[in-house]
Amino acid sequence: MDPPAAKRSRGSPAGPEERDAGAGAARGRGRPEALLDLSAKRVAESWAFEQVEERFSRVPEPVQKRIVFWSFPRSEREICMYSSLGYQPPEGEQDARVPFTRGLHLLQSGAVDRVLQVGFHLSGNVREPGAPGEPEHLYHVSISFDRCKITSVSCGCDNRDLFYCAHVVALSLYRIRHARQVELRLPISETLSQMNRDQLQKFVQYLISAHHTEVLPTAQRLADEILLLGSEINLVHGAPDPTAGAGIEDANCWHLDEEQIQEQVKQLLSNGGYYGASQQLRSMFSKVREMLRMRDSNGARMLILMTEQFLQDPRLALWRQQGAGMTDKCRQLWDELGALWVCVILSPHCKPEERAGWLQLLGTWDKLDVCPLEEGNYSFDGPSLQPTMAPSPGSEEQEEGEVAATGSRHTVFGRALQAGDLHWEDPHLQRILAGDSYSPSLTGTMGGDKSAFDPQGRPLWLGEPFPTACARVDTLRAHGYPRQALRLAGAIINTLRLQRRHQLESYKQQKKELLQKGATCITNPEGWVGHPLDPIGCLCRALLEACRLEEETLSLYPDSGPEKRKVAYQHVPVPGSPGESYLALALEVALLGLGQQRALPEGLYAQDKVVRNEEQLLALLEEVDLDERLVQVLRKQAGLLLEGGPFSGFGEVLFRESVPMHTCARYLFTALLPHDPDLAYRLALRAMRLPVLETALPAGEPHPTPLDSIPSNRFPRWFILGHLETRQCELASAMLTAAKGDPKWLHVVLGSIQQNIHSPALLFKLAQDACKTATPAGAPPDSTLLGIALELGLQVMRMTLNTMTWRRREMVRWLVSCATEIGPQALMNIMQNWYSLFTPVEAATIVAVTGTTHATLMRLQLDTARREELWACARTLALQCAMKDPQNCALPALTLCEKNHAAFEAAYQIVLDAAAGGLGHAHLFTVARYMEHRGLPLRAYKLATLALAQLSIAFNQDSHPAVNDVLWACSLSHSLGRHELSAIVPLIIRSIHCAPMLSDILRRWTLSAPGLGPLGARRAAKPLGADRAPLCQLLDAAVAAYITTSHSRLTHISPRHYGDFIEFLGKARETFLLAPDGHLQFAQFLENLKQTYKGKKKLMLLVRERFG
Repeated sequence: MDPPAAKRSRGSPAGPEERDAGAGAARGRGRPEALLDLSAKRVAESWAFEQVEERFSRVPEPVQKRIVFWSFPRSEREICMYSSLGYQPPEGEQDARVPFTRGLHLLQSGAVDRVLQVGFHLSGNVREPGAPGEPEHLYHVSISFDRCKITSVSCGCDNRDLFYCAHVVALSLYRIRHARQVELRLPISETLSQMNRDQLQKFVQYLISAHHTEVLPTAQRLADEILLLGSEINLVHGAPDPTAGAGIEDANCWHLDEEQIQEQVKQLLSNGGYYGASQQLRSMFSKVREMLRMRDSNGARMLILMTEQFLQDPRLALWRQQGAGMTDKCRQLWDELGALWVCVILSPHCKPEERAGWLQLLGTWDKLDVCPLEEGNYSFDGPSLQPTMAPSPGSEEQEEGEVAATGSRHTVFGRALQAGDLHWEDPHLQRILAGDSYSPSLTGTMGGDKSAFDPQGRPLWLGEPFPTACARVDTLRAHGYPRQALRLAGAIINTLRLQRRHQLESYKQQKKELLQKGATCITNPEGWVGHPLDPIGCLCRALLEACRLEEETLSLYPDSGPEKRKVAYQHVPVPGSPGESYLALALEVALLGLGQQRALPEGLYAQDKVVRNEEQLLALLEEVDLDERLVQVLRKQAGLLLEGGPFSGFGEVLFRESVPMHTCARYLFTALLPHDPDLAYRLALRAMRLPVLETALPAGEPHPTPLDSIPSNRFPRWFILGHLETRQCELASAMLTAAKGDPKWLHVVLGSIQQNIHSPALLFKLAQDACKTATPAGAPPDSTLLGIALELGLQVMRMTLNTMTWRRREMVRWLVSCATEIGPQALMNIMQNWYSLFTPVEAATIVAVTGTTHATLMRLQLDTARREELWACARTLALQCAMKDPQNCALPALTLCEKNHAAFEAAYQIVLDAAAGGLGHAHLFTVARYMEHRGLPLRAYKLATLALAQLSIAFNQDSHPAVNDVLWACSLSHSLGRHELSAIVPLIIRSIHCAPMLSDILRRWTLSAPGLGPLGARRAAKPLGADRAPLCQLLDAAVAAYITTSHSRLTHISPRHYGDFIEFLGKARETFLLAPDGHLQFAQFLENLKQTYKGKKKLMLLVRERFG
């Protein structure tokens, strides 16, 4: 394929036409260049100097000088390419990190001097200022060049980097910009040939004298070999001259430090976990693309070096051994590597032997065990582009079988190997690329096929898969053929349009059948968005690049990341297609790919790549400012997407596992809303579907009740389901916000949300967003949107009622506040219908309490009657909750009903009834304490006795959790009087068998007279005696408990517990002595222990020592 006419490359500081040394002055004076210069330029570009010398027996010295003069590179673009990063450095670090910029500054500051060109060798000194307080540095720089390419560089700074140092840049730019100021000499061999013997001897001796410390050993060795007649040096004709340029057989390419590239890639891969490492590797990929665009052979050479290091990454073997997948960052780098190899293999101008060598390398790498496989289930032999492609309703099984059949091993190099079978010799393809006016009328008698054109006579590109055709476009663009890339892109888009037209016609014929079926087979088993070859992205970038407005100041970073300034685009007409522009085509093809109904690929990374690719395409579209022309394209494409049936993700019938359209729909909704609201809402509402969830839920269940998110094991292939549900929620939120103030659309959107969103967490977020949007600060609320927010909140309550989540309390509080914003009726409605929304605890402790706080009542601004109505509703709610769950709701109900006697009595009765039904002693004690606090001691006493009746504390449970409650109940009964005390003693004896506890109660009751409580008239005259009723029964129970407990402890006692047992007997004696004959009883008790446990001699000895 012949290269197109030369064109100034984007991003170059200066093109060849601006920097042709020496010619500018002549052109500036209006005179044409001399014929000698014109011919010398052509010879210097393409002929090695050795070839010139062989072709002509004698070349005049002026001609030699002009050839040597023009052999140095004339464009700064290449110098910049070999001395700049592939990405934009951080602000303020350009001078420090970009060698080209630093070299330019050195040149402008006059740091270059003593520049000398001897033949094809350039040398000079570069002074660089030192750090503060340090002297300046002087660097000697040498550059060899041949055929307008720098072939080797040397600098005293010992730069160890991928690209040329700033000093090499400074010297090179000096030679380009000030060529006529550089002293020029012919190759040194030409000068030597003009000397006689004496002059040569003097020259050699002076040279040795000037550099004797460096060259003397070499000079002596060479002299010895020359004097030896049979030496090898004497058998060779002539002598080497480093200033005479390259030989005929020498490769002609720019200097590239291969060792440094390998070392850098190896180091960056070892730091693969850091963002900076991935960014620098991507910058190296960008540098490869830059070289390819300049048609520099080093592009493929650099890619080979990088690939070898990638394959030597030790992590590959480790991941394979462990059966683990590589990290996402690493996988993205491998994807880019594979895509670059497709561009290299598909090169339209490479030599066959070069391609064969590359394919041999790829074949070797492809067979390596560590070579990563391509992710996803994308086929390598997909359907070719055909103008009459139509769906078949029964083709699902066939296509799925084809996809499954292609499941053999495919590495990341598989597509590059496949590209080796492609060529550019097809006559139809050649004519498409050759010009913009190719039509059926121009095919003449050359056998043109009318099917190769659409009805308007525009060329089509058929016969190969769409991703492969787009890879051709990317290759043309990558290798510096932008116009040809646009022509092929136009032919591909013509084919897609015609194919879509036939698809729509076919769908209309089968529409009735498919709609009755309610589902469809997938017509695109593999999608174009997320595809390894990124076909849609290739087309869009090629088309947008043609429309991009460039500033006069060109960038050093042509393939850098997002720039701070906004990219500007303009309409560029498409030749041969009146009324069309490349910008409109870019928008159309992006929407065509994003709106394609397609199956989600297999694997986490492949699915994540679909999402990432989608976002990248939309980011490109969002850079484009929509004018009226583009809005019309949007409208037309939106209509086609809605009518697209099984071919469109927005169609009426949808495959169960097709990729959702939420992200694309959000862009379209936002873009169309100001121009065509009805179309915007129709499109967004159609996109709200998530069919994989719809078909998986049981039929006839309009309001499912799943957990916060759908369990992942129900959908093992959908690894990104949570992300897709979030995007669905964002689309719904955008519609709710836009529909504010429009009740019709608000209710339609609400219906769609209730039908399609199944995650309670996301529904709750939507409700919160709607409430916030409906109540802006300093403006009246939107009542319709508030009502929708409340309705969504109620749905969340119903969905999570039986499953419970950790966010339920937050959700309940928010719902009450939302209902408060609407008004008292909404608040009373949720109180009256609490059974279907809340648990009894939530209703009694959050809803009823929050709904009647002072802040809520002030917010509602109710009159007395309405306030009492709200209180009555809350009390009714509390009583209902207490009946349903007395254990947790009785106390809140009593608290809420304090100010209403009837309600309070009803709540108290509920507690009494619940006590008979098994309400636990802990809850009864809690309510009893509350009653005492309220000043109702008799009711507190009643509840305490009911609690004691349910309690049982064993002999060894002296740390029972109810100990404090029992002591409080005893204190309460003692304060009420002798009668209440007498009544509670039998309950104490029956419920408590712990001796220390019984003795503690007994001692407390004997300290003061009973009746010291609020009923002072019943106060006794003096404290009760332990030997008289009613305390005598408690004393007997305590003594019996000590005796029983002692025998129980002695059964299994160990020597380390003897001391504790002695202390226990000491407490027992204190209790025994409360009785009149207590001393005698305790002595008998001890004697009994000594006789029974006389085998425990050490223990009995301790007993005698303590008690006698």
